[in-house]
Amino acid sequence: MAMTEPCERFNPNCAIKPALPAGATYNTEIKSPIPYSGSLFKSDTPWPQPVASWTAGQPVTVKFQPGGAAHGGGHCQFAVSYDNGKTAAVVHKVMEHCFFNGASSGNDAQVLEYTFTLPAEVPASSKAQFIWIWTNAIGNRELYTGISDISIANSGGSTS
Repeated sequence: MAMTEPCERFNPNCAIKPALPAGATYNTEIKSPIPYSGSLFKSDTPWPQPVASWTAGQPVTVKFQPGGAAHGGGHCQFAVSYDNGKTAAVVHKVMEHCFFNGASSGNDAQVLEYTFTLPAEVPASSKAQFIWIWTNAIGNRELYTGISDISIANSGGSTS
């Protein structure tokens, strides 16, 4: 599974994505679990500018690329970070049935979009990160993650 909105770092399959930073390449393994390299994300290099602008207290939509193996669902968490993913605060979670409408042993995702309200208390920043984390329900327990570079305005519109 891979997040396409907001565009995960170096995902070649997003409809809207910035130009790659100098020397960077698109991640052709974007749907794979995280590698055993010790990093939680497939890229620690941010996009050159935010791929989405959100406002605290307003609804946001997260979309995933069709065609990934959904492994019967599992747990998803969505979080915001201000230090390139070293720490994060969970802002939404889907327990047990991520990518499905209920219990499933299937591999074809039924749900590829989640809309939820970004908490009003989320601090504004022009250089925040949005993170998704998924532990699959069926097969080897694998950890899938993605990180997107976003800006967050407070309810008054400031990104301080």
